[in-house]
Amino acid sequence: MRAALATGAGTPLSLVDRDVPEPGPGEVLVKISACGLCYTDVNLLRGHYPMARFPITPGHEITGTVAALGGGVTGLSVGDAVGAQFLYDSCGHCDYCVSGDQILCRSKRITGITNDGGYAEYGLFKSGYVTPLPAGLDPVAAAPLMCAGLTAFNALRRAGATAGSRVAVVGAGGVGALAVRYALAMGARVAVVGRSAEGERAAKELGAETYVAARDTDPAAALRAWGGGADVIVNAAPSNQAASAVLTGLAPDGTLVLCGYDTTPLTLTAQPMVFSRLRVMASPSGSPHDLRDTLAFSAQHGILPKVTPIGLDRAPEALDAMGGGSGGGRRVIAFA
Repeated sequence: MRAALATGAGTPLSLVDRDVPEPGPGEVLVKISACGLCYTDVNLLRGHYPMARFPITPGHEITGTVAALGGGVTGLSVGDAVGAQFLYDSCGHCDYCVSGDQILCRSKRITGITNDGGYAEYGLFKSGYVTPLPAGLDPVAAAPLMCAGLTAFNALRRAGATAGSRVAVVGAGGVGALAVRYALAMGARVAVVGRSAEGERAAKELGAETYVAARDTDPAAALRAWGGGADVIVNAAPSNQAASAVLTGLAPDGTLVLCGYDTTPLTLTAQPMVFSRLRVMASPSGSPHDLRDTLAFSAQHGILPKVTPIGLDRAPEALDAMGGGSGGGRRVIAFA
């Protein structure tokens, strides 16, 4: 089978031929239909993850069909349409695992970082971390739901977004655009904070009622003028500075949730947080039950991202473009 391999930090992807693996006990062999390109894959190549194992096949936004089952696997059949996510597996016995919060397990392993992922024609995954796809969901367009969709959906509901909430989304890229659509489907009012006025048209096309260009105005002041502030702010931009800049745009009892971040310190002003009882939280991807909920909600409301399919051979140049700031839309490796 054809696969892309990351051999080390600072080294570009290489395309290789590998044997199709055989599933062992508790494993599922998936014939991969598509794998989304995520900025996490760029950061893997930049050496941002000390737990990373090299050589590794990247990719954690995976859809495909079950090709074979290892011993002891139940609930899945050959030919089933499935997705695999950021969380590869976890210990299975800690308090987080047994309560269904496997994403918080301290022994978790990560698809495409510690274990081979989806930049390949076939992949091995743990049966408890493979999720059936709703019927009729396009596997190529649905691939980013396994991470970007899950991250956005989970962040909104854990931050308390409900019908009638005012939700502001900072950065309307891959995660942010889905956050806008999920928030609207939940019945929330939505504002988008972008860097410049150039993003207003796209934000309004997504359904945002308000757009704030952070280069031209104080984004926190603009959000406070929007009905008294946002109940929930989702920072989907890969910038701690962007998150800090909108903190005081929260309404009292509001929550700022970090989905995007960088490696710099996060600086927050304490006094307004105390006076208005503000909260700041971070939200990692999600556990298997969270992905089931995300896919069900997406199917019910017809929420799929706009994607650009590419071949595996174009993955190295596409990651280079993403790293240089010219992603060119949501790119997904599509396998014939």
